[in-house]
Amino acid sequence: MTSTAPEALEGQHPMAEPVAEPSSWQKRLRRFGYVPPAGSAAPIGLRERLVPSYTRPSERVMSLLGIGPDRSERLWRLMAWGGPLLVTAVAGLLRFWNLGKPNAVIFDETYYAKDSWALINQGYEGAWPKDIDKTVLSDPGSVLVPTDPGYVVHPPMGKWVIGLGEKLIGFEPLGWRFMVALLGTLSVLMLCRIGRRLFRSTFLGCLAGLLLAVDGLHFVMSRTALLDQVLMLFVLAAFCCLVLDRDRTRKRLAGALPEDEEGVLRPDAEIAESLRLGWRPWRIAAGVMLGLAAATKWNGLYVMVGFGLMTVLWDVGGRRTAGAVRPYLAVIKKDLVPAFVSVVPVAIVTYLVTWTGWIVSDKGYFRNWAADQDKLDGSGTWGWLPQWLRSLWHYESEVYSFHVGLTSPHTYESNPWSWIVLGRPVSYFYESPAPGTAGCPASAKEKCAAEVLALGTPLLWWAACFAILYILWRWAFRRDWRAGAIACGIAAGWVPWFLYQERTIFLFYAVVFVPFLCLAVAMMLGAIIGPAGSSERRRTFGAVAAGCIVLLIVWNFIYFWPIYTGTPIPLDQWRNRMWLDTWV
Repeated sequence: MTSTAPEALEGQHPMAEPVAEPSSWQKRLRRFGYVPPAGSAAPIGLRERLVPSYTRPSERVMSLLGIGPDRSERLWRLMAWGGPLLVTAVAGLLRFWNLGKPNAVIFDETYYAKDSWALINQGYEGAWPKDIDKTVLSDPGSVLVPTDPGYVVHPPMGKWVIGLGEKLIGFEPLGWRFMVALLGTLSVLMLCRIGRRLFRSTFLGCLAGLLLAVDGLHFVMSRTALLDQVLMLFVLAAFCCLVLDRDRTRKRLAGALPEDEEGVLRPDAEIAESLRLGWRPWRIAAGVMLGLAAATKWNGLYVMVGFGLMTVLWDVGGRRTAGAVRPYLAVIKKDLVPAFVSVVPVAIVTYLVTWTGWIVSDKGYFRNWAADQDKLDGSGTWGWLPQWLRSLWHYESEVYSFHVGLTSPHTYESNPWSWIVLGRPVSYFYESPAPGTAGCPASAKEKCAAEVLALGTPLLWWAACFAILYILWRWAFRRDWRAGAIACGIAAGWVPWFLYQERTIFLFYAVVFVPFLCLAVAMMLGAIIGPAGSSERRRTFGAVAAGCIVLLIVWNFIYFWPIYTGTPIPLDQWRNRMWLDTWV
């Protein structure tokens, strides 16, 4: 146990917790900005460390606005949901506006729109004719779903989602983009609430959601029927569930700890190491979401590993804060097995359920592989397993070989090192209408450019480069769990792609970790504004600086709006928006 120096208690509030004397390594790290978890000037109570309170509106600001204490309290409660819903409404209007345009099958919609239509109608993907896209656009009612099975290389969940929109609206661009736009809008609401819970600030939560609402890559992916936006939603939902689980378990720890005569919560090593945290429904829900993520695209498996490690480390931190002397050993004994069971088996079962359409059919690709093998050479070693499971395993092994061997050059491929600076975005759609046609102004001196470019809002992404450095510093030297959680979300979606340097990969895969970039930027902007208790001058300058950054990001999104939506603009205006040669 760390001893407490008597002089460390001088000048403290009588109800404040004793402050441990920093160790020698902590003192050395202070030159880099390290601050021990319990500051010597204003220590945070144990209850507040386990269950932090939410930031409330400044009384000074409310008084300047003529709002009394009662109205201020009501306003604060209203904004907890009112603010996120307002930001979400803006995001929804942007994403659903003219969603059916361009009236074309753009980029990989040629695969997912048709596969989704087949899946929602017959339970498995069909082998579509190569020249069917024009017929789909001109006369979708005449298009018959092919009954011959098609070889597809991604699990079915994302296509079930896209197909639901087609079933509701029709086999047309609006139909196959509808559910993706809905999930993109929902992700903004989720990020507002996640940010609020992480930062204990409605303002910073809504700021993170606003940044996501005006990110160009998220915007374009919300209006295109690809799988990556669906994957992003499930990853973000899993993160949300784990954050809720963290708050719930720490509240349970706080409720089990003793209070002294003055009502101050005190750590207790025996309770912290022996307490069973009981039923954890949010962690099970996270397992379901991670299973759905992996059932959309396989890189969801890497997210499962990262988030699984993160939630276990959160348990270690919670027990240590509650007073555990050996928190890792306590977590191994009490939490590790339940954590594994809550996530991994649940995710596996969820993954298999998404294959139900293929399982119950008798025409899906490789569906009868095991039965054919049994006829040729008997059931073999694995004959005790159901034929559908052995067929699925064979199918998945073939798909894995395809993915790791995908090295065909592509015009828009990019290395993951370049993603964060938007080195090589992907053009989904491009046309050159003549003046006076297809929306091109008649006054244009040359042909117009109508493009849909999957490009993140540049100023937001370039600000995120600094925000990543900030959260890494804050995690390493301030031991801020929020920064670590955001870093984990970014790393889980980005780092695995560095293992496949020779594979053909694209920048739009990065949409999976865009919400975490927005959280990082929001956290950095919160630091620029300044912590509570800062001088009025400091907060004023900080708020002006942060506000200017946000306004520039919003302006940047508006400026690039034409190349996010395929709006025809004169060619010289299009050239002005090609800030880097690699964007062309």
